[in-house]
Amino acid sequence: MLKTFKFIALLEGLSLLVLLFIAMPLKYIWKQPELVSQVGMAHGVLFIAYIVFATVLKSDQKWSMKTYALICIASIIPFGTFVMEKRVLSNA
Repeated sequence: MLKTFKFIALLEGLSLLVLLFIAMPLKYIWKQPELVSQVGMAHGVLFIAYIVFATVLKSDQKWSMKTYALICIASIIPFGTFVMEKRVLSNA
């Protein structure tokens, strides 16, 4: 299950970057909003999956509340899931 979570973390992080650095500029600078709804929906689903998996893994991996909080916070910071995977999950 940890391997699946790492994969979801990668996808969630990538979807956030695509949303912030490709879809949003297309919408607000070049007036092309089409990509925001598609990437936004994918990112939303991946974000929910990420949080659900983190919550399930908290007890399975015996993460402290601090570790769990850091993992959840990492999902809302650009590049956060990548840093979290290297620093926190590589030790798990």
